[in-house]
Amino acid sequence: MAIHKTAGTPVPGVTPRKKYMKPSEVVTFGIGLFGVALLTGWMPDYTMTFFADFAFKGRGFDPSRLAVAVSTVFGVAGFVGAICELIIGILVDRTRTRLGKVKPWVGFGAVPLAIVAMLVFVAPNTNSFTVATIWMFVIYSLYTAVSCAVESPANCFGALCSPNPGERSSAISIASFLRSVGQSGGQVIIIVVPLIMKLLMGQQQYKNAEGQGLDLIISTAICAIGMVIFVMIFFANNKERVPYTTEKVSLLESMKLVFTNKNLLMVSLTKLFGFGRGVYGTVSLYIAVYLLGSKGLKLALMLPMGIGTAVGTLLVNFALKKFSTKKTYILFCVYGASALTLLFLVSKGVGFNSHLIIPFLILNFFCGIQHGNTNVTPNIMIADCIDEMEYKRGTRQEGLAYAGYGLFSKIASALTKWLAPTLVYSWSGYQFSTSQNIAYATQTDATLNRFLAIYTIIPAIFVVLQFVPILFYDMVGAKKEKITAALAERRAEDAAEAEELPADEARSEEE
Repeated sequence: MAIHKTAGTPVPGVTPRKKYMKPSEVVTFGIGLFGVALLTGWMPDYTMTFFADFAFKGRGFDPSRLAVAVSTVFGVAGFVGAICELIIGILVDRTRTRLGKVKPWVGFGAVPLAIVAMLVFVAPNTNSFTVATIWMFVIYSLYTAVSCAVESPANCFGALCSPNPGERSSAISIASFLRSVGQSGGQVIIIVVPLIMKLLMGQQQYKNAEGQGLDLIISTAICAIGMVIFVMIFFANNKERVPYTTEKVSLLESMKLVFTNKNLLMVSLTKLFGFGRGVYGTVSLYIAVYLLGSKGLKLALMLPMGIGTAVGTLLVNFALKKFSTKKTYILFCVYGASALTLLFLVSKGVGFNSHLIIPFLILNFFCGIQHGNTNVTPNIMIADCIDEMEYKRGTRQEGLAYAGYGLFSKIASALTKWLAPTLVYSWSGYQFSTSQNIAYATQTDATLNRFLAIYTIIPAIFVVLQFVPILFYDMVGAKKEKITAALAERRAEDAAEAEELPADEARSEEE
């Protein structure tokens, strides 16, 4: 029989209904994810506009070459992230410390992540397109790797916080809610910083500073410091409580375990099938610029969606009490595609002008509800898949399970990061600003209408595609209940055996 251990106090036998987490731990788990999202939640989109619109302005670079370079940089960095996701998952499963297997990665990785994030917005002073391109490749790939080393283990903690599936699901739901709030928190910083800069510098000097992306540098510094503080709160208060197994498993066997588990594979494939749904994030910044008047007002654009996401998280938690994870996921996907299609039809009817603002913001709220599903349900499914793998094999490999999902997620992200700038900078006919004092150039009506399509109907197509793999997912109902009960009994037997072992050894010595 495999021997199970936990970091800290041993768990003397677990039951499916017992509560293990203190209320403060549920909150600080969410605070930790809030802190990570405070930085990582907005970095990709604003890094993209920094590279394309600010970092090398006035250097005489050909706009079409720059558009291709930015698309390629983000695509390659996405695949770097996919490789790092898998490597870090393997390393997490091999980590054995008194703090656990996940916490050290999150706690000790926060400061390096903050430093690298700052360096992303410090462009070299060069007139060489080759040097500029190499710098973009290196710095953003480095950021992607370091963020994987913190963000992936932080997400993995949900599978370790409690052996009780119900308590675990609630903790993940609450933490996911706070993570979505954290993503909006970074947008607040990006609004407040320019306001303060205008007061201190004056309107004209601020425009010059904005033209060089100085507001992004300051905002990053504030978010990086906040991320470190919030992650440390999580690090100090939370414990890993699910036992880990001590036997060594080869890399080949581990890979086979992850990628031959049907249910984990189906959950992972949702990311790959739905990769294009994320293109709305990049173009949302430009819709904020041209519809609302400022890139800082992306929050005003996204706030209704963020509120919808928060409401969606609560609705998902409610739906999970009535339906299985499978039915919940499919239901919200169908709803999300319908909401995005409605927004597209309304936008086409009204046109890209000031009359669109109010209906656009209102419908953004309803579109945001679907994100509560993609933020919560897959994490619960993965935790259930880990239980299924432990039931079949006797080993728990949270790191590799989340890495398997994360690998597909990062590949999907790579495809998104290639597709999004390709659509925004090439397909739409986007015009770059060449003036040091003007952040963004005027665009044609055709370009603005294509922005709307990138924001609505293109993601809607991928939202439909992403639920196709879940049709084959079956870790629900009686199967899930049977596995949960069996694991509880097995852990109780392991704990009893571990308690009897010292007594047996003592009797042997006396004899």
